Amino acid sequence: MDDARIYIGNNVMFGANVSLMATNHPLIAEERTTMKYPDGHISMSEYAEEIHIGNNVWIAANVVIIGGVHIGDNAVIGAGSVVTEDIPASYLAYGVPCKPVRMITEKDSKLDLL
Repeated sequence: MDDARIYIGNNVMFGANVSLMATNHPLIAEERTTMKYPDGHISMSEYAEEIHIGNNVWIAANVVIIGGVHIGDNAVIGAGSVVTEDIPASYLAYGVPCKPVRMITEKDSKLDLL
């Protein structure tokens, strides 16, 4: 659903079934279903907001990102999250709705497993 620009940084990893949902509809039913234009035609109304995903971001499986969101560089979005608000750089974030949980630090290193 990319009716608005979607910016994807370098080295971004996407898990399976990630949805980038830039398009949305008004909450008021009449605005959503019966937009009447000056020339007389009627159309369903929608609008779209850009999505910005920084560099080196990992977005795990089954994440939904809503229009208007900015995800900072080096962030990780946990599986199944619904991202409705901005996520700062270098944060682990997850949940429904997705919230920044903590900064990613050197304690998260897994080099010892290689």
